[in-house]
Amino acid sequence: MNCSTHTASTEFILTGITDRHELEAVLFLVFLIFYIFTVLGNVGIITTIQLATNLQTPMYFFVCHLAMLDLFYTTIITPNSLANFTRSIKSISISACATQLVLFGGSVTTENYLLAAMAYDRLIAIRQPLLYVSIMSSAVCRFLVIGSYFAGFLNSLIHISFLFSLKYWKANVIDHFYCDIPPLFKIACSDTFLNWVVILIFGGLTSVICLSTILYSYLHILLTILGINSSKGRRKALSTCTSHLACVSLFYSTLMLSYLRPPSKNLQVNDKLISVFYTVVIPLINPIIYSLRNNDVKIAVRKIFNKYKLF
Repeated sequence: MNCSTHTASTEFILTGITDRHELEAVLFLVFLIFYIFTVLGNVGIITTIQLATNLQTPMYFFVCHLAMLDLFYTTIITPNSLANFTRSIKSISISACATQLVLFGGSVTTENYLLAAMAYDRLIAIRQPLLYVSIMSSAVCRFLVIGSYFAGFLNSLIHISFLFSLKYWKANVIDHFYCDIPPLFKIACSDTFLNWVVILIFGGLTSVICLSTILYSYLHILLTILGINSSKGRRKALSTCTSHLACVSLFYSTLMLSYLRPPSKNLQVNDKLISVFYTVVIPLINPIIYSLRNNDVKIAVRKIFNKYKLF
């Protein structure tokens, strides 16, 4: 059918996570609890890094920005999802949908680049510990972070500009709980081939750059660790990487399951659950990984509590 025979839509209707209304109260409570702990966890990490003198290092500079990104992109999705659980009609304007896509897509892509920068930071710390501070200077760290934000949001703007050049049917129901690119393609009445090409080119470029950097860094980290004579030295070197490796594994496994697959006719429940995992769960897990598995952070938290008499 021809797009010209249909009135262009001015808003979208989100189906949400489930069509079973009796589950929405439970989902509201689960999302709310996760969001509260996500805010507390990430704000806690950011505050600890800013206040603790022993955490004023390049590694924790990147961790601080990772926490800010996690907090930012879950805030783009979760509060709106909470509001939608209380609504019978979950509508979102085209402008709000575009804004959500730009901010969420930019944040997620920025996190790709930031995780790559963090892998490079670990490589320098382990391979050249005596030159670490001079190589990973404040200027270099700021450049890597600013470059990550620039590349992430430029990538997002390119995708969204192509996405909203499409026309959509009047029947504008998005089978998802937030605005995302694949479900929007399904309700477009114009050809999406060019959009998929843009995603493959720019998304592929991002994946190649970031994953190549991470794999290259950890290959050389592994070779360096294997060359350390003492088992204690190997354990100490490896312990500085475990938190980052855990975050990378969680982030890329869910992202690949969500986007690096051929488009299906219908968005299944499993696809929505995967989306819930990386929009709601991962931003909560990351600060737990960097606090419970990191002795430096534990020591810093105890010092802050003692200094400010918080317990």
